[in-house]
Amino acid sequence: MGQMQTDDMALVREFAQSGSDAAFAELVRRHVNLVYSATIRRLGNTHDAEEVTQAVFIILARKASTLKPATVLSGWLYQTAQLTAANHQRSAFRRHHREQEAFMQLGQESEPDNSWRHLSPLLDEAMTGLGQKDRDAIVLRFFENRTVLEMAGALGLGEAAAQKRVNRATEKLRKFFLKRGVQVSAASLLASIGSNAVQAAPSDLASKLAATAAAKSAAGGSTLPLIKSTLKLMAWTKAKSAIVVGVAVLLTAGTTTVAVKRIETYETDHYGWRSDKMNSDLVARTAPQVKILPTMFGNNVSGLSSTVDARKWGGVGVGLRDIAWAAYNWRPGRILIPPGAARRRYDFISTLPQDSGKALQEQIKKVLGLVGRRETRDMDVLVVRVARPNAPGLKPPIAGSGDDWSGNGQYYCGDRPISRDDPPEGLTKFLEFYFNMPVIDETGLTQNFEIDFHWNERGTGDTYHKALKQALLDQLGLELVPDHRPVEMLVLEKAQN
Repeated sequence: MGQMQTDDMALVREFAQSGSDAAFAELVRRHVNLVYSATIRRLGNTHDAEEVTQAVFIILARKASTLKPATVLSGWLYQTAQLTAANHQRSAFRRHHREQEAFMQLGQESEPDNSWRHLSPLLDEAMTGLGQKDRDAIVLRFFENRTVLEMAGALGLGEAAAQKRVNRATEKLRKFFLKRGVQVSAASLLASIGSNAVQAAPSDLASKLAATAAAKSAAGGSTLPLIKSTLKLMAWTKAKSAIVVGVAVLLTAGTTTVAVKRIETYETDHYGWRSDKMNSDLVARTAPQVKILPTMFGNNVSGLSSTVDARKWGGVGVGLRDIAWAAYNWRPGRILIPPGAARRRYDFISTLPQDSGKALQEQIKKVLGLVGRRETRDMDVLVVRVARPNAPGLKPPIAGSGDDWSGNGQYYCGDRPISRDDPPEGLTKFLEFYFNMPVIDETGLTQNFEIDFHWNERGTGDTYHKALKQALLDQLGLELVPDHRPVEMLVLEKAQN
């Protein structure tokens, strides 16, 4: 029991101590298909997948001496592949468009190959949501098709306990897919993963990796900064794991009150989340806490991010409207704040495992003395309508894509509607944020789209945002028409004592 994992770590130690090319080549041979498969699913491009796979094995070479003997190497490589691929996407702002059928429920389908077409686009997001122990169990049992006995030995568990862990992790995956409209049985899910999750890497890739990755510093071009940024992220994540948090959730008179009972940290920097590189990965990995602080960045930095499910939020150099958006899950253009409050800038984080929004509302009340209430008011609005049907910019969605990004004269989404209220998402949410006023959808378009449109961002030189409006018309066939209508708003006002 555990022989497979012992052999892996023995090879890692041999390479770390003597720089053995043969030991590293064997590690590459064993795991290249796992790493390559994880990267190509996310990136959808063989060139990028090979580049990221190379980076992952260079990271292994550099980190070999620091890995603990009990490390499940295949699980470590899988997670490193996910981090590196995510870094690759962010740094290049690439969106790889794969040819996929429209997202649909599986219903009674049970054939693994048929199911895989629907599971594949979501698999790695689902795996990332698992804890390390559950993820290691799934990787060993189904990505690498190890027996329960081999898996139990690698995890240091008895067979019964190992099987229980797999069952628990499988159920978490199944619920993840169910929430995204994919109905699949546990048996079909595992059969699909076991048959399809790992595919053969290009025949010459292993030899290339063994030659370049073992050198530790052989990477050049775009690979070297990718490796450096991933190593920094890994080091930061390791530091955050030293935090011990206790959170109590109290239910009183039907209202949820979140109380942070104890937060103990062994870091010197208690505010490690306050970074000019604020992004969703940083938010997801921040220890559970809720804080609102005066910004430490002045007017030089501004960034707002959330996790994929929008349950956790963080921002630096942002305004009160942004914090209220996160706290109340309300449309950004339908929030009214007190006069003068728009000039103030804050850094905030809200990452409790549950009721994080409620906790942030309490923090707004405690720190800023404000509470939100809903009120219908007559407001200037923009109405979005179809002016040119079948515009080329409204494309079929990329099934299961969680992408939704805007900035520097570009808006992109992979699988979003024109408008949705619960939760607030889609093109109209972006337009409300951009125009800072209510946007009403009268397009009649209810399906999801892939949207990628660009305009010439002219800053203060384009006060009325003519360039964006023209891009909407030319590329998406949509027009924005000014109007005045009653709208339900979220009004922030001084809290009553």
